Amino acid sequence: MTQNVVPDFDVLLDGAQHSALHLEMRDGYGVAAESAGFADWLATGIRNTDPDSEYWAFWTSLVRRTVARGVTVRRARIVSEPLSDYSKYSHAGAVVNIAAGEEIRYLPRRNASDIALPGNDFWLIDGRLIRWNHFTGNGTPAGGDMSDDPAAAALCASAFTAVWERAVPYEDYKP
Repeated sequence: MTQNVVPDFDVLLDGAQHSALHLEMRDGYGVAAESAGFADWLATGIRNTDPDSEYWAFWTSLVRRTVARGVTVRRARIVSEPLSDYSKYSHAGAVVNIAAGEEIRYLPRRNASDIALPGNDFWLIDGRLIRWNHFTGNGTPAGGDMSDDPAAAALCASAFTAVWERAVPYEDYKP
């Protein structure tokens, strides 16, 4: 069942008991909170990688406490190659996600052609609860939906597993 009430990420991850899996499939995201940092990175090549900075503190605190409870937090990114500027920017900041306790892997899009993928990015919590992430054509967030539909959860779990098994760990992926 799809629900229109979408909890904040702290509520979502604080409620996870075993796993929080995130699949990203876009080459660019137009997240307003990232715009200044992205512009700075484009101009200088320098990315804020201080996990305790004001920019990162909410996320790193959330991931740290989630992982400390024994919950696995994994993020898989399907990327076009050569990487878009945004994907390079995202990769440059992934060290912070890793430091907080996330595991991250990258799958070149050409290696995902035969994987059945859902139409939207998602978070899959404990293999049963999905947070769909919706975006406009230019990557601006367009809200989300929650679902506990078993068939949709099975698709997400299958897609994530297939991507994860083929993907390259962050430390071995060289953009």
